[in-house]
Amino acid sequence: MRKSLKYLVIPLVACLLIAGCGGKKSKAKAGDPAEPDKVLFESALKDIDRGRHDVARLSLQTLLNTYPDSEYVAKAKLAMGDSYYKQGGTSGLTQAVAEYKDFLTFFPFLEEAAYAQMQIGKAHFRRMEKPDRDRSAARMAEEEFQILLQKYPDHPMALEAKQRLREVQEVLAEGDFRIARFYYIKGSMRASAARLQEIVNRYPLYSQADTALWLLGNAYERAEKGDIASQYYSKIVREYPLSELVPEATERLTGLGVPIPQPDPVALARMQKQKELGQDRQGIIGKAKGMFSVRPNVAVAAKVGEPQMAPPSETPTQTLSGGGSNTVVPGAGGNPPGNTTIIEVVPAGPSSGTETGNAPKPEGTSGEVKPGDPQPKPETEALPAKKTEDKKKKDEKESTSKKKKGLRKLIPW
Repeated sequence: MRKSLKYLVIPLVACLLIAGCGGKKSKAKAGDPAEPDKVLFESALKDIDRGRHDVARLSLQTLLNTYPDSEYVAKAKLAMGDSYYKQGGTSGLTQAVAEYKDFLTFFPFLEEAAYAQMQIGKAHFRRMEKPDRDRSAARMAEEEFQILLQKYPDHPMALEAKQRLREVQEVLAEGDFRIARFYYIKGSMRASAARLQEIVNRYPLYSQADTALWLLGNAYERAEKGDIASQYYSKIVREYPLSELVPEATERLTGLGVPIPQPDPVALARMQKQKELGQDRQGIIGKAKGMFSVRPNVAVAAKVGEPQMAPPSETPTQTLSGGGSNTVVPGAGGNPPGNTTIIEVVPAGPSSGTETGNAPKPEGTSGEVKPGDPQPKPETEALPAKKTEDKKKKDEKESTSKKKKGLRKLIPW
């Protein structure tokens, strides 16, 4: 009996030992890949792909707080921005920009820095509104894409950034053009011309830049400034040779007695390439769709050509010189050759006879003061104190009025 129990106990003990060893082995295997920072990061990426952005950000924040020296810190910071960007909405895109900017602050030299800069521009691009509404998002998108192209001109993302920049500048130019056209129809030529000049100088790739030049030419021609109008008509023929307005511009130049310029080969090649890519003016169907869309229509934006890279604040100072001539000064910095602003220089008007040195001569005299003659007293000494103060105020008002009139003469309306 005892021998039989002995034979039963030995196999039972052996089974228990094997089971215990097997349990330890499976437990070690389950915790083998347990680099907790890596587990948190990979889990967050899966949650982002599945749209569980709050859960993903909780895992990423745990990683950043618990493992500040982890190799996944930079990637976690970038993934945090991606989670907000994919979430979308005004608050999500705003927070995404903040996260990407933090990444650029702490990790400016990593390869992913160009990606973060691109995402900042795209976040502003997604918030961009129609041309007749708030333009702050479009302005910020323009600035961020310009920064990317300046910092990473050879990066693979530069081509996409350049096209996005063309589309943003199409929206900005369209906003200015609508205002300029409104003032043109209303008859406020000074207000219209100021915005039209901004368009043709800063946004030469704008889909209706040739129309802006045509309106400028008409405005100056109405004001009997044919020499200035001819320069805008010539620019249509030279820089937009495939435009529908070239025949009419040529006819106007002929009527003004101005020689017809030759098309610019670079501009001709650009417009031919644009035509091959299928870009055309917005049709009736496109306009109808745009009326019901909350996003701006960028289908008509240029697809070739260098976009404007200079910010608006870097427009060079325009100076005037005397002589009654027209001075041509460069437009906004970074414009292609040929973009100019035409300023009419207004000569100084005749001075009033009451100004110093131009007082009227007394009758019967030559007007010269001889050494022996008594010196005339200043006019202010012969007047009471109150009248003197009134005269000074009047002179100051006249001086300010003259300055304003001189500034308004920059545009002859």
